Amino acid sequence: MKPEAKSQLKLGMVTYLWGARWDLPTLIGNCEKTGFAGVELRSTHKHGVEVTLNKPQRAAVKSRFADSPVTLVGLGSACEYHSADHGVLKQNIDLTRSFLELSRDVGGSGVKVRPNGFVKGEDRRRTIERIGKALRTCGQAADDLGQQIRLEVHGKGTKDPAVIRQIIDIADHPRVTVCWNCNPGETIDGSVEAHFKRLADQLGDVIHIHDLFDTRYPYGELFGLLAARGYRGWCLSESPATDDPLRVMRYYRALFEQLTA
Repeated sequence: MKPEAKSQLKLGMVTYLWGARWDLPTLIGNCEKTGFAGVELRSTHKHGVEVTLNKPQRAAVKSRFADSPVTLVGLGSACEYHSADHGVLKQNIDLTRSFLELSRDVGGSGVKVRPNGFVKGEDRRRTIERIGKALRTCGQAADDLGQQIRLEVHGKGTKDPAVIRQIIDIADHPRVTVCWNCNPGETIDGSVEAHFKRLADQLGDVIHIHDLFDTRYPYGELFGLLAARGYRGWCLSESPATDDPLRVMRYYRALFEQLTA
């Protein structure tokens, strides 16, 4: 009998709800205290790691992480590429490059971007093609900078794994990867396997996870599928805010370790 694959999954967090109000020293300290080994820094939050930082400030961020056991996994942007307005689309592509440069400078390995829905009244295929071509341009920039584009499975309609697959196929660039997002509605007869297989070969170094106690989503199955593929990336929590974050983070880590054992 073939032995089961041992999980190589690593636990971290996104500064979306738990860490949105923490400055950088507090964020790193709290992750260290609770055993969260990595972090994706979401833009606009109190940590202050933004594209406006100058070179010395970027070097200071990189040094702070280098001196800690916490890995800066990457940056979380709100860059999106569905707009039919060429100027808006170009702004998002240019901002993506700025985030990629920032990620390189502070020691990250990639930037999370997203599709965010379809353009009302436009043929869906045109929107999908626009997003895919924009991502190809962003992938070329990522290649120049040694970074990864992480396309979150996100947006009304666009979070359908079949749509994400079409977008990724149009982008057709090895630096453009998928950030699995554990969205409701991804299961078929209680299983996520069919949708997972659609995107598994394009997964990047990061996936987003939510409340692990929620039995409506088969986290145990998902982690098993990842382990079977030998996935060694980061599982980053986006769980809801709490008044007792350190206690909740410790419980969360314990449940994660049990589910991935």
